[in-house]
Amino acid sequence: MNKKDIRKIYRSKRLSLSDKELLINQDLILIQFQKLSLPPLSLVHSFLPLYDMKEPDPIPMVDWLRFANPGMQVCFSKINEIDFSMQLLIQNDETQFQVNQYGIPEPIGGEKVFEEDVDLAIIPLLAFDVEGHRVGYGKGYYDRFIFKCRPDMIKVGISYFQAIDKIDDLGIFDKKLDFCITPQQIYAF
Repeated sequence: MNKKDIRKIYRSKRLSLSDKELLINQDLILIQFQKLSLPPLSLVHSFLPLYDMKEPDPIPMVDWLRFANPGMQVCFSKINEIDFSMQLLIQNDETQFQVNQYGIPEPIGGEKVFEEDVDLAIIPLLAFDVEGHRVGYGKGYYDRFIFKCRPDMIKVGISYFQAIDKIDDLGIFDKKLDFCITPQQIYAF
């Protein structure tokens, strides 16, 4: 299946989930995530979910990582539409977020960090395949981000749905995940 069709199908599947299903799946994703054996982490990158698109919420996982890694910092990204890059900004108690033109909450100001400083990134997706390739929203921001990161950065996707067999139209810039967490299992790639 091609990415365009996958996006359409999985957006629809997500929107068809009831509030009860979302809550249950969200809890199950956190339980699965807590089973990962992770090294000590200093800096984690996350995203804020698009609640109106029923996107999985990574914040419970980030909170758990903070508990497990005292002193760990978290950064969020702000996109640059000109070159499709992302600026990484550390979150602190004063961090405020503003919704961008795509409806994505982004930090306003903050200390900048570099991609090579990130130990683990939680990456948004619509679907993924059994090889660890993901289908995002189509702009390539996260593929460019991953390309700039250290090879040992841990890349974690989260999905309410199981892996699909194959994405037919992968490009040379598509980057694989290390793990994808679903309510039912952990996929390791």
